[in-house]
Amino acid sequence: MSETKDIAILRELARRVAELAAKPVQDERRDLWRRHNSLQPTRALVYVNGVPWGEIPEVRDLLQCEDRFYWEHERQLRLLIYQDYLGDDCIIEPWINIRAAVITPPEGLWGVPTGRIPSPLKGGAWKFDPAIKELDDIKKLVKPHHQIDEEATARDVSRLQDAVGDIVEVNVDRGPAWFFFDGDISTHLAYMRGLEQVMWDMVDNPEWLHGLLAFMRDGILAAQDEAEAAGDWNLAKQGNQAMRYSLELPDPKPNGEPVTRDKVWTFCSAQEFTLISPQMHDEFMLQYQIPIIEKFGLSAYGCCEDLTEKIDMLRKVRNLRRIAVTPVANVRRCAEQIGRDYVFSWRPNPTDMVCCGFDPDHIRKVIKTGLDDAKGCHVDIILKDLQTVENQPERLRECVRIIREVCDQ
Repeated sequence: MSETKDIAILRELARRVAELAAKPVQDERRDLWRRHNSLQPTRALVYVNGVPWGEIPEVRDLLQCEDRFYWEHERQLRLLIYQDYLGDDCIIEPWINIRAAVITPPEGLWGVPTGRIPSPLKGGAWKFDPAIKELDDIKKLVKPHHQIDEEATARDVSRLQDAVGDIVEVNVDRGPAWFFFDGDISTHLAYMRGLEQVMWDMVDNPEWLHGLLAFMRDGILAAQDEAEAAGDWNLAKQGNQAMRYSLELPDPKPNGEPVTRDKVWTFCSAQEFTLISPQMHDEFMLQYQIPIIEKFGLSAYGCCEDLTEKIDMLRKVRNLRRIAVTPVANVRRCAEQIGRDYVFSWRPNPTDMVCCGFDPDHIRKVIKTGLDDAKGCHVDIILKDLQTVENQPERLRECVRIIREVCDQ
C-alpha cells in the first residue's frame, strides 16, 4: 500500500473524529466533568478506560495502514470512534496527539533496563527481573534530564500535519518522559528492584531505600522542572485517569501557550504498596510523592491498589481531588471516609461483569449495591483493566447501558 493510501485512510478517520468531537453532547460532558471534579452534585459519570482492542473488530480487523507511523495514528483514531460508540461519558476532543521525540537513556528511563521474565503461558503474568540486584547497583542509575530531538520531532509532526492537519488539530506532546506512570516512583521502584525485594528492603535496608527514593523524587522533579522551564508543558499534558476538567483549572487545550504545572492535573499511585501498612506506605512512598504531586493544580491518587485503610494518610496531599476505590477495596468503608471531600472514583471488577460471562441482572446488582454503599459521595464509575470480553465486544456497550439505567433509578 502506498503512502497516499495510508494518508487517505487517516483523513477519512480524522473526518469522522472531527464530526464526533463537534457533537453537542461533548460540551454537555465537559460541563458534567467540570462540576463533578469540582465536587458539585451531578449524576454518576461512567467512563470505559481502555478496551481490549485486540478483540474489537472495528479496530483489530480494520487497521490497514502499512507504514508504522500512520498505523499508530490510525489505531488512535479508530479507538476514539469506538469509544464514542460505547455511549459512556468520555469526551472526544477535536485534536490528535503526537509525541515529541523525547531523548531518554537507551538502557531505560533510569539508566538501567526494565527486565521481565515472560510467562510460559499465553497471556500469563511476567515476573520481575530487576536491574538493581545488589545494593551497589544503585550507582548505575542515571539522573533524568528533559531533552527533545527537535529535528526528529519536526519531521514527525510535519508528516502528520500534512496528512490530517487541515481536518483536526495536531497536538504536539512535548512534556517530560517522567510523568504519569513513568513519573510514578512506586512503579519504577518495583521494576528496578523487584516487588518482593522492596518489601524486604523496608526492614533490612531502610536507609539505603530512603536514599534510592530520594534520588528518584529529585530526578522526577528535575526533569519536570526542566520541561516547565523550556515551555514544554501545555494544557493537553495532564492526566487523572478520567476526564481532565474542573472549574478550578483551565480546560485541556492543544498546543497553545506554555503553562506551569499548577494549571494542570497529575496522577499518582502506589499499586506495589497495596500490602504495605499505612505507616510504612507513608514513610517509604507518600512522603516522596507529595513534593512531586503538589507542584500540580489538582491530583488523583490510586490505580488498582486497595486504599481502604489509607484514606486518612492521603489527606496529607493538599491538592488531592480524586481517590480510586478499586475492586478489592471495601466500598462502604471508603465511602464513610471519603464522604464529599473527594471524588469517589469507583472501579467495579470488570471480571465480575464483562470478562468472564455476562449476566445483566448480576451487573445491576453489583452497581446498585456499590451505589447504595457510596450514597452521598461524588461517584464516577470507571470500567478499566479490561483484558478480555471473550470476543463479545457488544458486552461493553450493553454494560454501559445497564450501568446508566441503574444510575438513573
